[in-house]
Amino acid sequence: MTNRPPPSAAPEGDDEPSTQRASVVDHHVGARIRERRTMLGLSQQQLAKMIGVTYQQAHKYERGLNRISAGRLFEIAQVLNVPVSHFFEGLGPAGEAQAVSPRQRMFLELARNFALIDNDKHQEALSQMARALAAQSQAAQRDLDD
Repeated sequence: MTNRPPPSAAPEGDDEPSTQRASVVDHHVGARIRERRTMLGLSQQQLAKMIGVTYQQAHKYERGLNRISAGRLFEIAQVLNVPVSHFFEGLGPAGEAQAVSPRQRMFLELARNFALIDNDKHQEALSQMARALAAQSQAAQRDLDD
């Protein structure tokens, strides 16, 4: 009796591009789910409960360790209030993920921290400050353009 891997197992050293691409896409989709969940101020536990899976399963989805079925991805998109295509944004034509810029990282951190502020007055004050700074920047840019 030979000791062969089951038919579903990939041979050792399998460098087939479609296998690697699927893994990259799975990781990218998971990262986009985590990014959106964070922007909404949801914990993994909250997301898991909303889509009817365990915390561990939600964690595996976000890490790209478990593939997400089309139906489950649709459900996640509904819960996170984005189109399914949102999870694929930023993928190159060959399925490679494009790098996240430092500005994008800063935006995500800002959104995450804003969502963690539990005082409505503090959130409003921060929002007003951001509007004032943006208006000041736009006015300075107009002055440069004139």
